[in-house]
Amino acid sequence: MQPFLSIVTINYNNCIGLEKTIASVISQNYRNFEFLVIDGDSTDGSKAIVAKNKDRINYSISEPDTGIYNAMNKGIKAASGEYLLFLNSGDVLNGVIALESFILHPDFLGDIIYGDYKFEKGEKVYPEYLTPLFFVRSSL
Repeated sequence: MQPFLSIVTINYNNCIGLEKTIASVISQNYRNFEFLVIDGDSTDGSKAIVAKNKDRINYSISEPDTGIYNAMNKGIKAASGEYLLFLNSGDVLNGVIALESFILHPDFLGDIIYGDYKFEKGEKVYPEYLTPLFFVRSSL
């Protein structure tokens, strides 16, 4: 049996990033998931993007919140999946098999799973493979 996944996207006034994230999620080969979008009452066109994709988004809400953690808690409360993935606006999955690459391999599933990423902004490039030491250095 395939694990059921909840994908939660938090957004506030990032319609361009939200559109990329939605496209990334709905292009996945793995289909056993629900997609939730929690928006902080955006005024930049984000609501229209959610409305345009309402047939692919299982749950959405747009209302003021007190910050990202309040929005994340709303997503957690609304989610019903066995696993929860926070994929915030502007984040994308690496290819159409990103979800199935790990979720269909039970040896990889655990209580907490994080993804490696490569992010380019200007000339600063984050490592392609993250280690716990990266997070220690990043939080100092």
